Amino acid sequence: MRTSPGRPALRFGERALTYGQLADAAGALAARIEGVPRVALWAAPTLETAVGTVAALLAGVPVVPLNPKTGERELAHILADSAPALVLAAAGDELPAALGALERVDVNATATAPTGSPPVPAGPEPEPTAPAMIVYTSGTTGPPKGAVLPRRAIAASLDAVADAWAWTGDDVLVHGLPLFHVHGLIIGVLGPLRRGGALRHLGRFSVGGVVRELADGGTMLFGVPTMYHRLAEALDGNPALVEALAGARLLVSGSAALPLPDHTRITTATGRRVVERYGMTETLMNTSVRVDEPRPRPGSVGTPLPGVELRLVDEAGAEVTAYDEETIGEIQVRGTNLFSGYLNRPEATAAAFDGDWFRTGDMAVRDADGAVRIVGRKATDLIKSGGYKIGAGEIENALLDHPGVREAAVTGEPDPDLGERVVAWIVPAAAGPGARPSPEELVAHVARQLSPHKRPREVRFLDALPRNDMGKIMKRALGARAAES
Repeated sequence: MRTSPGRPALRFGERALTYGQLADAAGALAARIEGVPRVALWAAPTLETAVGTVAALLAGVPVVPLNPKTGERELAHILADSAPALVLAAAGDELPAALGALERVDVNATATAPTGSPPVPAGPEPEPTAPAMIVYTSGTTGPPKGAVLPRRAIAASLDAVADAWAWTGDDVLVHGLPLFHVHGLIIGVLGPLRRGGALRHLGRFSVGGVVRELADGGTMLFGVPTMYHRLAEALDGNPALVEALAGARLLVSGSAALPLPDHTRITTATGRRVVERYGMTETLMNTSVRVDEPRPRPGSVGTPLPGVELRLVDEAGAEVTAYDEETIGEIQVRGTNLFSGYLNRPEATAAAFDGDWFRTGDMAVRDADGAVRIVGRKATDLIKSGGYKIGAGEIENALLDHPGVREAAVTGEPDPDLGERVVAWIVPAAAGPGARPSPEELVAHVARQLSPHKRPREVRFLDALPRNDMGKIMKRALGARAAES
């Protein structure tokens, strides 16, 4: 997006770049890496990560974002699989030994283009199908796989969400998301730059940071449910937070379902609804609630974005045609937003598709208007108990509606009679055995709201739920704990 060189583009804490300064810094780095087959990027939440990403796109060089918290074994796998020629990092970043064999190029966020230097890129614009990024999945069922994201997929997704959210160059986006994932890096950094707007990155999420940046001209806030839960809990007695959220044009949550109690608390206090959207590494953005939608239901991730086709498929492979909010099917999508395939994994790529439809592994229902409500992952959240198919998400929302529950997760564990039994994992709202609700009370609470076969057969209490870097609950870890006991 063409914009004035003096217009603010990026701000990370006290450090900021205008569009002109970003063009100079990214252009200088692009000239340095142009022609390199592939680069790794140490994706810390810094200005240098944003500059490195823009430079790689300018140079037409595929970039592999690296999570700074990745363990040695996983990092070694990613490097061996993607084979980058060099690694981009901020000058002060301490890199692990696994990166020692790679040539290091320090990103200079204050570099200026030499006088009379040719514009970058000097060569032709890469083809739309050319790879732009290789983003590695979480690897819950084996070593992480590198999803190859072409330039056309990134452009299509950014333009589609801009349409749904009425995103313009006047918007100032605020977020504290990590920058090694599509949510924070592609939508959260490239999104505002494509519109000619600005990004304020918090560095590290905090309630105070959200208040400060929204009160200082921020118009949009991106977060994951963990962040919105912390905001919801901080609303009472915090008029500055209430005012800041109420003044934002758009609040967006993604990466996992936002619990209904947090929806309610935020909307009641601020008059603002949190917009949910649905995407994946391999597909970027698939659906979203639109800003002009009059009264979306909490829990809905909206309708397919422009350019995205979506269908639900049952276990027999037949398309689910019911729009009854009850019939569950796996989400499959196709469109220009899709990845090109898994790097070096042709068999895994083929298995991920049903013809030209990508199998997401996410289970959902649809309402009469075609809006999608996700009930969980096929592998971990679809519970088959006593002949019924049960989505874990609606049970979790019912549990979270109980005042004695702070956090809840539901899994299906092996049962000799039912096939799988519904197990609820609860973090109580108050500490101490006497303060927490009894298992019987929680089972009865669910039974009053949902069908009898959806009530938990077992309730377990924890101090905290295991979560990954994006705040998603690691249900396989809960299943392993159940198996051990």
